[in-house]
Amino acid sequence: MNLPNLLWKNEESHHPTRVQQAFNIALVSAFMLGVLLWAFYSLDYTLRLDTVYLYRAKFIDGFLMTIIIAFFSLILSLIIGSFLAFAGKSRFLPLHYFSKAYVEIIRGTPLLVQIYVFFYIIATAMHLSNRYVLGVIILSVFSGAYICEIIRAGIESIEASQIETARSLGFTSYQRYRYIIIPQVFKRILPPLAGQLVSLIKDSSLLSVIAVSELTKNVQEVDSFTFATFENYIVLALLYMILTVPISYASKVLERKFNYEA
Repeated sequence: MNLPNLLWKNEESHHPTRVQQAFNIALVSAFMLGVLLWAFYSLDYTLRLDTVYLYRAKFIDGFLMTIIIAFFSLILSLIIGSFLAFAGKSRFLPLHYFSKAYVEIIRGTPLLVQIYVFFYIIATAMHLSNRYVLGVIILSVFSGAYICEIIRAGIESIEASQIETARSLGFTSYQRYRYIIIPQVFKRILPPLAGQLVSLIKDSSLLSVIAVSELTKNVQEVDSFTFATFENYIVLALLYMILTVPISYASKVLERKFNYEA
């Protein structure tokens, strides 16, 4: 296969071949690495990767803590988001408007502001002091609003004709959700939920402002010891990519698998 064939996708094919994928990924990676090396050469900066190896335990501990925080935050945010989505459909108006207000407030304010308000005001007033538990709760409260909208959109994507048919057959509200709505919604919301998990992992870096020893906080501590800022933050970016790239890839696979026509 000659060079033009490697660079251009065949008009008759919807997807590039594996050889084309491998070649172009390698080409783009080499270009990006070249830009980075050129920048260091222009600054006359010598990389000190030995400092990263010296404090490797801090990087590993932060990496594992980020995984733990993201895991429990995802579970709790799914519970919160599901409750809010169904509360928004409730005929009990206080519950309905609580769901709407919650989503608007959380989505309309920065996560960093929410961390400060929750940690220094609400948690202090409630005499809560465990930073890790609070970190999970804060991320869950934030992510729950977005998951609520994902679930709401999934529910509303179900054709009205299906709901009317279920009603004509005498299905109760529970039966409609149990046998018709939830099975379809689950498949449709899997891809955006995977994307939300990627955001959740990246957003966990903001917990460093309340001294939660996740990945970003540990890297900041290492940087205060070594002053090897470039090296530390390049490794930090790579570690986050190790977590997020597989999930992003899984999200794309799920989108192809559960692709529904409008």
